[in-house]
Amino acid sequence: MHIIPAFDIMDGRLVRLRQGDFDTKVFYPQDPLELAKELEASGIKRLHMVDLDGARDGRPVNLYVLEQIAARTRLSIDYGGGLRSIPALRQVWDAGADMFSVGSVAVKAPDEFRAWVERFGADRFLVGADVRDRKIAVHGWLEQTTLGISDFIQQISALGITQVSVTNIAHDGEMRGPDLELYRDMLKKFPDLLLVASGGISSVADLEALQDIGCEGAIVGKAFFEGEVPLHYFRVFSKI
Repeated sequence: MHIIPAFDIMDGRLVRLRQGDFDTKVFYPQDPLELAKELEASGIKRLHMVDLDGARDGRPVNLYVLEQIAARTRLSIDYGGGLRSIPALRQVWDAGADMFSVGSVAVKAPDEFRAWVERFGADRFLVGADVRDRKIAVHGWLEQTTLGISDFIQQISALGITQVSVTNIAHDGEMRGPDLELYRDMLKKFPDLLLVASGGISSVADLEALQDIGCEGAIVGKAFFEGEVPLHYFRVFSKI
């Protein structure tokens, strides 16, 4: 299982939000590039980068951070935030991203998303499924839909999408543990799914539990920055 640290970026700096609320932002002192180098040295292969300014403005904003990390590490980076058009995807691709992290467009504009997949290939997308009571929420979790998580995964699987990050909104940023029951159910229904768990991971034990049930990856944000999942664990885990 891949441990995938999450870099949420505002004004070129690392920040964490609680349940996507910009009013709860907490900045961290680490330099994104230097921390990315440390993570790579510890055995990390992937990085999840969210351009929060881009999500708010509707266009990629922090591309220079992506460019620096892509140029000076070998990390495989999936990048999200402000990806609302093919030109925006091309900007992110040219800046060094390996995958596009998208969510709302796959739900609200399926025809447009299909065109993106046809243009870049299904393997270039990490689709984010943010759920509340097992129904998809979009637009920064402000809009609740009636689309069930299973139906959504079925829809995007038909396009060839195999990798999905699933977040239980109620767990995000709360350090209360991941929704293991949800992930077990999804892997049982979709055994070929490359499921990336996100939200609520609070400890090494949580990561080991996610590995045991068959998750492809786990996105770790607050637990890493708050020291609950220490850097030296990555070195150990990468050798397992």
